[in-house]
Amino acid sequence: MNSTSKRRLGRGLEALLGREEGGFEPSSLESGDLTHIPIEQIDPNPFQPRREFDPTEIAALADSLRQHGMLQPVLVRVVGDRYQLIAGERRLRASMEAKLHDVPARVMELDDQRVTELAMVENLQREDLNALEKATAFRDYLHRYGGTQEELAGRLGLDRSTVSNLIRLLELPEEVQDAVRNKKITQGHARALLGLPDADQQRGACQRVIAENLSVRQTEALVATGEPTPSRPRIRKDPAHTDATPGDGRAPHVLEMERSLHERFGTPVLIRVKGRDRGQIIIDFSSQDELERLTQLFRG
Repeated sequence: MNSTSKRRLGRGLEALLGREEGGFEPSSLESGDLTHIPIEQIDPNPFQPRREFDPTEIAALADSLRQHGMLQPVLVRVVGDRYQLIAGERRLRASMEAKLHDVPARVMELDDQRVTELAMVENLQREDLNALEKATAFRDYLHRYGGTQEELAGRLGLDRSTVSNLIRLLELPEEVQDAVRNKKITQGHARALLGLPDADQQRGACQRVIAENLSVRQTEALVATGEPTPSRPRIRKDPAHTDATPGDGRAPHVLEMERSLHERFGTPVLIRVKGRDRGQIIIDFSSQDELERLTQLFRG
């Protein structure tokens, strides 16, 4: 995640916590002051997007807590006669492993929607949250609370294309999604495989990517041409020109242009060269929302 994305996420978190106009203020409960709560009175966050926690990382954090204590409080809310975690699950798990009796906490009054948003923002700031966990969290949020992908992106401080591209990964067959979860392929590989028309082709290409250890660029070429490397362009002489011109081969500059357009539009792009000065640019979309987003981009 680059520095620009982290700054955007920071702004999203500030808005959710009420530090920007349009956000909301923490609860007056405890006047926002810190308190200490017994660990056994805190329930986990049911809206936590992270499904896996690295045991080694939790153990290291537990060692740190034993030595230095918890310097940053967890966020909780009151649910019935107990507390429910809002943010800080890694710290809470490490506190349990360190056998601490209680933890510093800030009690806030937030509804389910705000708790879901805060949990997503907290985890998006950590780069090891995998792409499928992010995609599932975004999709579930939109199903639960409604709204558009653009509105969700604005609340989280993300680009709309980031949300859209991640949700599209859930269209891939389960075998390909598992390959992303298990880090056999990257998010970039998975996005390239979306350019194939059906699940069987996506599965087959995924297996080949893993078996041949293909790069993202090679995967894009595989999706576009059936081969992981561009074929050598055929050279023909134009009677009116002395310099060679490419025929309909996959020249490197064409692949580079595809890559650039792919990044610009956030969706697979295929360039087919049909002659000296003619060809096609094919831009993929998979939903009405995606088509509307692309149309807005074309209109400037």
